[in-house]
Amino acid sequence: MTALIALDKVTFSYDGNPKNPHPALKDVSLQFHEGEFAVILGANGSGKTTLARHLNGLLIPTQGRVTVTGLDTRDRSCHGIIRQRVGMVFQHPEDQIVATTVEEDVAFGPENLGLPPSEIRQRVDAAIEAVGLEAHRHRPPHMLSAGQMQRLALAGVLAMRPRVVVFDEATTMLDPAGRRMALALMSELRAAGMAVLFVTHNMEEAALADRAVVLSNGSVVFDGTPRELFRKQSLEDWGLEPPPAVELGGQLRHVFPHLPEDLLTVEELLGSLPSPQRPCEPPEYISDGGADQQEREWVIEVQELNHTYMLGTPLAHLALQNASLQVAAGRAHALVGVTGSGKSTLLQHLNGILRPQAGKVRVGPYQLDDPAVSTRQVIRLAGLVMQNPESQFFEQFVGDEIAYGPRQLGCDEPLVSRVRWAMEQVGLDFLAFKDRFTDTLSGGEKRKVALASILAIKPRILLLDEPTAGLDPRSRKEILLTLRRMVNEGMEIVLSSHQMEDVAILAHDLTAFRKGRNALQGMAADVFWQFEAVRELGLEPPVAALVAARLRTLGWGVPSRVITAELLLDHLERCVEVQGEPV
Repeated sequence: MTALIALDKVTFSYDGNPKNPHPALKDVSLQFHEGEFAVILGANGSGKTTLARHLNGLLIPTQGRVTVTGLDTRDRSCHGIIRQRVGMVFQHPEDQIVATTVEEDVAFGPENLGLPPSEIRQRVDAAIEAVGLEAHRHRPPHMLSAGQMQRLALAGVLAMRPRVVVFDEATTMLDPAGRRMALALMSELRAAGMAVLFVTHNMEEAALADRAVVLSNGSVVFDGTPRELFRKQSLEDWGLEPPPAVELGGQLRHVFPHLPEDLLTVEELLGSLPSPQRPCEPPEYISDGGADQQEREWVIEVQELNHTYMLGTPLAHLALQNASLQVAAGRAHALVGVTGSGKSTLLQHLNGILRPQAGKVRVGPYQLDDPAVSTRQVIRLAGLVMQNPESQFFEQFVGDEIAYGPRQLGCDEPLVSRVRWAMEQVGLDFLAFKDRFTDTLSGGEKRKVALASILAIKPRILLLDEPTAGLDPRSRKEILLTLRRMVNEGMEIVLSSHQMEDVAILAHDLTAFRKGRNALQGMAADVFWQFEAVRELGLEPPVAALVAARLRTLGWGVPSRVITAELLLDHLERCVEVQGEPV
């Protein structure tokens, strides 16, 4: 079969030097065919985005060659045809949004092909419907949430009807429902004969592909099926880890040794769980060890908060409506909900970027509806790491960027020491990164720098908007461990996230939003065990909670409210001691 895209011994260095000892890509040879669904995996900085940008001629090999339907990307006269045939959804969707309304942006590509107006209209309508943006077609793109922007970027590519679609971390900012929509769309594209190439860090998404390609330090180290990949012992060496269902299945095998070794999905895992020899009535409740609601000290209180963007204009958009929130001292509180539910808007009220139009917000001693309270005062207390790291970068070099906050707000220790400490907290080597240009970093590295720049201020409260988006599995685990340690040391954390596994690991308490209103709230374990209510919000309960619930129905004495693998395994080992080996 003739390849749609072929890479032949491709080496690439950003400085153009063929003798560079550390090229971004090194001797890469790959072929991608019609109707193929392939994922490209690897740690942050492994070369995934660099590879993706070679596939439609955005980057040209330093050595070797790339052909697209037989056309050599080194021939710049072919770039127009190549980019019609290979559409790309970028990691940062705002990089490819050019128009002033959603439908105009989707129409931009077909208009430049010179298509008849009726054909353009048909393509625009189909693309907008495919990504679920019908209600937003007349909105300005800058008024969309990050997840909605990703949907818009995808619609713009679909309207071009390419033969290959390359997704570069294109589901990073999507909620679980949005990710399911995107993956279903990828399956439809593959069924229609297109090749789908998907750069991702999400191992659950990778499990759905036909083929997995792994990069490490710019070289291809694996090319096979996801099922083969997740049984590899070298996953950790490549900065990867198996999907939650595969990882939990491996851990459960210590208790249930006869579990199949090739489990790939949550459904396969749930269907393979054994029954006990002696069923028993499981306990109903376990405590998270926190203080009773009445005894807690509230460091953040939000009451009946309302916020409308572009208030008083025809484009007014209600983002928050009578929203409420209480964050207790020494605890982590998660904000969850689908894209556009108001999470980021609420976070921006908690450090004074946005001020209440109606309602009250108190952060520590500061009442933010009081105009006498300055944003500078609030920032010292509550530091915000934004959804898009570049939104808060001021400097060219990493070290200067991390030093920016303490330099502006004052620092009671040598600035270099503070910067070094902050970089160590997020796993960035001081000497290796301090003189790097911020615009040369990978998406995950930029997120680490953004977090370090806020930690360098040493706020009491840390506000995080999608803190693990774009991070490879190893970096994600390191960041979560760092954040857990900070909470254990007394810091309060408020995070918004679409990653329910991360929320289960980190958060004590949880507030779920729907269309700017409170939908569910309480301790995270209590909320996640409301399975149907969680799913109605477009979210998915953590895998450990689903497994615990299934074990309870089989007769194992596992308590309710279990939401982490660690807690599940602890209780399950005790159950086996009492109830005997599984049958």
